[in-house]
This record gives sequence, C-alpha cells and structure tokens, in this order.
Amino acid sequence: MPEEELAERVADVLAVDAEEFRTRADADAEVITDAIHDGVFDNPQAIIGFEYEFYAIKNDDCALRRVPRRLLELIGFEKELGLHNAEMTTSPQPLNAHGLLAQESEIKARLQTALDVTQSERMRLVSDALWTIPPEGEDAATYLTDSVERTMTDANGDERSIRVATNMSDSARYHAMANTDQAESAGMRIEAPNVSLQADTVMPESLITSIQPHYQVAHAPDLPLYFNYALRAAGPLLALGVNSPFFPADLYDDDATPEEILADAWMEHRISVFETTLNDPAAAEGKVRFPRDLGSVDEAVERIVNDDTIVPMPVEPGERFDDQFPHFRRKHGTYWRWVRPVFGGPTRSAANARIEFRPIPAQPTVRDSVAFLAAFAGVLESLTRLEHPVVELDWQIARENFYGAMRDGLGADLTWITNDGKETTDSLELYEDLLAHAEDGLTNRGLTEEQAAKYLYPLRRRVRQRVTPARWKHEMVSDALEDGASLEEAIATMQRGYVRRQEETLLEGSFADWIGD
Repeated sequence: MPEEELAERVADVLAVDAEEFRTRADADAEVITDAIHDGVFDNPQAIIGFEYEFYAIKNDDCALRRVPRRLLELIGFEKELGLHNAEMTTSPQPLNAHGLLAQESEIKARLQTALDVTQSERMRLVSDALWTIPPEGEDAATYLTDSVERTMTDANGDERSIRVATNMSDSARYHAMANTDQAESAGMRIEAPNVSLQADTVMPESLITSIQPHYQVAHAPDLPLYFNYALRAAGPLLALGVNSPFFPADLYDDDATPEEILADAWMEHRISVFETTLNDPAAAEGKVRFPRDLGSVDEAVERIVNDDTIVPMPVEPGERFDDQFPHFRRKHGTYWRWVRPVFGGPTRSAANARIEFRPIPAQPTVRDSVAFLAAFAGVLESLTRLEHPVVELDWQIARENFYGAMRDGLGADLTWITNDGKETTDSLELYEDLLAHAEDGLTNRGLTEEQAAKYLYPLRRRVRQRVTPARWKHEMVSDALEDGASLEEAIATMQRGYVRRQEETLLEGSFADWIGD
C-alpha cells in the first residue's frame, strides 16, 4: 500500500472520538456480563486453540526476508507487525485425543504447504523467538527504526504529520500507535542488558515471535479459578520454553564486550522487548505485564474495558455474535497481559470465555509447540479439578517466578507448592509435580497414558537434560567465541545452525533430537 494511502487511513483512525469510544465499550461490557450470567458463554467441554507466529528468511544465508502480501494470502497466513512476519491460527477443537491430534495435524498440513510455496521464492518460514540476522545489506537498528513522515489534511482542513514505519505491515492500527495523542504511553524502545534502542514507532516489537495456546473453559463464571492457576504455571512453563538469549549483533552497545554479553544475557529477551516497546517508561505498571489474580468473571470484563485505550479504532458493523460488543473487542486487541481472558465467538452457540497464554516463545519444532499446548491444557484441567494447593502460592512469588524464568530459564530459583502442600524450590520436585498433573489432565480427557506421555516427552527431556533452546543457543555462541569468532560471526553461526537443525526436525522431530542422550 502506498505510504500516502496508509497515512490517510491512519488519519481516519486518529479522528475517532476517544470519549465516545470509551462510552460504547462500557455499554459493550454490560452486554457481555449479562450474557455470561445468562449462560451464553458456557460450553459442554473445554476447547483448545492455538496461534503460531513465524518470520521469513532467505534460504541460503538465513538473512531476514520481507514476505510479499500476495504470498501470505496464498498460504492462508495472516500478517503480523513486521513485513517479515506471518501468523497461523488453528481451528478450535475439543480437548481430547482427537482434538489434540487435529491441532497438530492442522499445523503440520498448513505449515507444509507454506514451506512448499515459500521454497519457490527462495525463502523459508522460521519458528523462533527472536531473529538475529537482519536483511541482506541492512542493519537491524535501521530496519527496526526507519520511518517517514507524511503530511495529511483532515476533514477540518487542518494539516497533520503522520509517521509511518517503513518495514511495518500496512495495518492502520499499528501505525496509529505512533501518532495518537497517547503515543507517549508506548515506550517504542528496547531496554535490555547491553542493548538500548530508541524508535519512533512500535516496530522494535517485530523482533519477536511466539506461540499462544488458548484454553476455553466450560463454565464462564469459573474462568477466574483457571486464570489464577495459569498465573502459577506461567513461570515454570516459561522456564521450559525460553528461546531468545541474543539480539542482532549490531544492537549491542559499542562498549559491551562479548564476555559481558554472554554473562548478562537473559534466556528470554522476548519478554523485555514486548514490555519496553509498548509500556510507558514513566508508568508504575505498564500495559504489558504479569496480571494480578482475578476474583470474578465480572472483574475480568471490567479490567479490559477500564484498560487505557491507546488507539480508539473505528468499528465496522458485522454479522458475528461478538459484533454485539465490537468496541470491547477492539479494546481487547491492546489489552496486553502475559495471561489474558478472552470473550468472543462467531455465533451465539460458539460464544466462549477462554484464557490466552502468551508467555511462550516460538519453539524449534511443531512437536515442541504442541507439547506446550498439551501441557498448558492438561495443567489447567488437573489443577482445577483436584483443587491443587499451588493456587495458594502468593501472587508476588508467582510474579517473581515469571521474571526469574525470563532471566535464567531452568536455572531460575522457582518456588512451587506440590500436591501434598509442601513448598519447594527444588526444580525436579516442581516439574515432577507440574508435568504429572499435566499428564493427569490429559488422561482425564480421554488420552491414554502412552498418548499423554508422548505429548509431554519433549518437555520432560528438557527437565532431565537441563537444556532449553536458549541454553543451546548460548552454548553455541560461547563455543564460537572461544574458537575466535567475532560476536557477529558467533551469533550468525548459531542462528544458521538453529535453522539447519530446524529444517531436519520442524515437522516430524523435536528439540529432544538436538540435544542427544
């Protein structure tokens, strides 16, 4: 889309009256709460779903590639923030053996097609948490910060400058965030150990990709219980999934040595990238954060409707059931919490209340990704049904677990309460309890013990071997530096090694195949 046309669309977004938008969102919230109490959002069983993000690279040297928009349409993927991004959303399925298999099969079928199509373009979609090799002939800092200004004349005849990010998808919502009166509410920067980058848009967020399991509760008023258990599981599951210890080499501070970068690296920089890009640096609590416990389903709705609105988007009429509360849905799009409630559905019979689990980065293989979907769903099934005592773990400790996992992965000091009510900081005890309950939740949904064990095997191997994708990357870079490589060479060697191993295992193997016996 030409920049002038995009700027016009951004100007249309900025013309939306914020106060009127908020009033309509308040009215939408009443529609939702009334429907919840009428049982509209209840379902006969738990349902699972999945969102899977990728980025594109050149086949030969793994440099980042922009994905042609026609190609996204051809493979049935959705655009995301950056021109290099692509996202797949699976069809919701019941949580049982057939539903989990259907999730995995749909991912593989659609991804295989995408890989075949992109191969003809000499590009490849990569499942990874944070890209580190910029486009050929470009540096990462410029790619993430490049933008232009266009002057528009509004309906009143007033001129206004609109800033457009050069490498961002042509979604007016994304670009409007840099031009709204509340633009200062987003940091538009990266702050991490030995990295400091300032931008004029939210484009730095396009460094990162994730997987997002969804768990739909059977009885909507019970959502807070599942939500609070999900908060306790967030830190331990994140520690198993960490996958982004390094940035593109040119983003590191000039005075940072390779030894300092290695020593200071966090295992999941994706968390900090999302928070510092979108959070107001002056605010006590940013919009992207580890959320507090929920006391009621009404409170879940209230939190979303009361959240700061950065971009009050225009709303088009529609025929879906959840078009009855369109302004609320728009607000939810910028309700950035690491665990968040969702209320929606295309029809009244499909209306649902679900939990979207956002901490896990994109994983090395499909099997690893589905393992997290199975583990998350199994954990919520079992912990709630058995009234597991970990729900009594202090919220502050659950939050510390989360950010400890971000920094140190499986090396973090995590606190857990086991099934017998014992508080422990022993990692093996924690994961023995957590994964045992994940398996129990799956078998209670009709999976055989063998099927449940197969889904969880990739995660058990990580616990046993004490190796995560982030640790694998860290060791690869460390070894390359010891062999005399520069930091840029070491990171590039690691990244190319990651991609080559993924080519061999993405659809049929797992990260367990990378780490041996």
